[in-house]
Amino acid sequence: MLNKNMDLKYDVIVVGGGHAGCEAALAAARKGHNTLMLSVSLDNIAYMACNPSVGGTGKGHLVREIDALGGEMGVNADKTLIQLRMLNSGKGAAVQSLRAQTDKYDYHYKMKSVLESTEKLSLRQAEVVEVLTESGKVLGIKTVYGEKIFAPAVVLACGVYLNSEVIIGEYSRKAGPAGFNPAQHLTKNLKDLGFEIRRFKTGTPARVDGRTINYDKMERQDGENGAYSFSFLTRERLLDQVPCYLTYTTEKTHEIIRKNLSRAPMYSGQIKGTGTRYCPAIETKVVRFADKERHQIFIEPEGKNTTEAYIQGMSTSMPADVQIEMYRSIIGLENSHITRYAYAIEYDCINPLNINAAMRSKQIEGLYMAGQINGTSGYEEAAAQGLIAGINASLFLEGKESLILSRSDAYIGVLIDDLVTKGTNEPYRMMTSRAEYRLKLRQDNADLRLTEIGRSAGLVSSERYDLFLKKKELIEESFFKLKDKNYSPKEYGKLFNERNESLANGLKLYDMLKRPNICLVDIIKTFNVLSDLSQDLCDYIESEIKYEGYLKNQNELIKKMKKLENETLPETIDYNAVKGLRIEARQKLSLVKPRSLGQAANISGVSPADIAVLMIYLKE
Repeated sequence: MLNKNMDLKYDVIVVGGGHAGCEAALAAARKGHNTLMLSVSLDNIAYMACNPSVGGTGKGHLVREIDALGGEMGVNADKTLIQLRMLNSGKGAAVQSLRAQTDKYDYHYKMKSVLESTEKLSLRQAEVVEVLTESGKVLGIKTVYGEKIFAPAVVLACGVYLNSEVIIGEYSRKAGPAGFNPAQHLTKNLKDLGFEIRRFKTGTPARVDGRTINYDKMERQDGENGAYSFSFLTRERLLDQVPCYLTYTTEKTHEIIRKNLSRAPMYSGQIKGTGTRYCPAIETKVVRFADKERHQIFIEPEGKNTTEAYIQGMSTSMPADVQIEMYRSIIGLENSHITRYAYAIEYDCINPLNINAAMRSKQIEGLYMAGQINGTSGYEEAAAQGLIAGINASLFLEGKESLILSRSDAYIGVLIDDLVTKGTNEPYRMMTSRAEYRLKLRQDNADLRLTEIGRSAGLVSSERYDLFLKKKELIEESFFKLKDKNYSPKEYGKLFNERNESLANGLKLYDMLKRPNICLVDIIKTFNVLSDLSQDLCDYIESEIKYEGYLKNQNELIKKMKKLENETLPETIDYNAVKGLRIEARQKLSLVKPRSLGQAANISGVSPADIAVLMIYLKE
């Protein structure tokens, strides 16, 4: 009887309405599968509980890649941004990343609107207490109301809500971020299903009434008007941008913190979860960097229709009275009024070694995991995992091979490989330093790397694909123009002298651009060519030419690594029976169950000698 009720039977169920859940649900529904997304509250859909921002170093790459594959985060960020900046613009192209301040309330509203208008996608407010399984396969889920909802594929994207606890000084309570209800029942079920549960911690700064901030004492930080966007579909650029501000802590701030360390949950033993090493609380920074006289603090607006400001750099779990005192010791915040206290939040997550590169559970067929439940932090990391989980849940239903992105394909590939191969002992975040092929994996070429892959997976629309083909054609034409004609020293001499470049004989524009001090903007202005190119296209063309030799060397390394990736390892291998493997390698290989020699080579504790043993084993 239950199966006849379509309200209780779907193709895909997504548990969680955060950034991972949104991408997973949209991917499954857009691929034609009847999808249900469940959340403890429909008011927390795509909610920005921490920074009101998208992108950043490494993270901006992820957003561009999500967009190239047909995801929604970049599109929604462009619709709702109030400021956009290119970080590291003075450094090499590989580490440059877009970062946007968004209107957090508009971001939630517009993403919810997209979900509600998507065919084959339904939303429901309910807490999930159990994943239903039988003989190692997913059957569906059970909610706190006792109802059972069936589906052959389930994506768990629970964020930081599992058994979550908010902590402010001596005060604590069971709660999700921003006061939303926690999910208090699913952890036990995951343990029963064989998942290793960990306890992690993150936190968020206080919010302050902008009317009580003295911005005149701070350094104004404006955005870049009209040059960039996250989505390759976006054509309209934001020109009217809202400023952010830079200020600093003072010695008084540090004195207040040191005086109250005994009341800090981080040091009193009240907090037991593992926190984010790369984004520490202000009390940790003061202790760890005792020689620093001040720390940077960024004042970021939460939206256009609110006076609340996010105080980035002041994450803390100090008691409320200490928070008031230390915030008012910061330059420009002397008379500030806190509207929402900072807090730490502890939550349950799984060991990501329990899942494979398709984001699927190793124990249970049809069960996928995405986002902070896998031990990551950050909206962008969550959305990337959600997109891949949603695509692969769909491909599973269609009887097709999973989409696996390699470390040389995308930052998303690096993110997932790090999680499922190396695991993580602290909340993971993406950084450009994690990608060994980052010169190839630039944000300006994300669509050229991934659009065809997204098209093959069935998620790239015809509109996006047509734009992609036109862009490729424009790139080919641009390279042709740059290589088409020789220019004499008389024609380019003035430019070269101004840029302290030595003159040569006849040069093509392509070869001029290889010179360190010659930029594409110089070529465009001097020779009146390629003047209709977008900033992104200019960035791509200039990087491809200037780094041509380095890219060639990197591609050779990738080819060698691909050979190892193509050497698949059967899941049935008994590594304890493989002669010549060291004991540590046997243990790690048995735990991870790598899909290929390439993945095995990335496992911590597996040496080149162990890989050689496996190569011989495969040949035999």
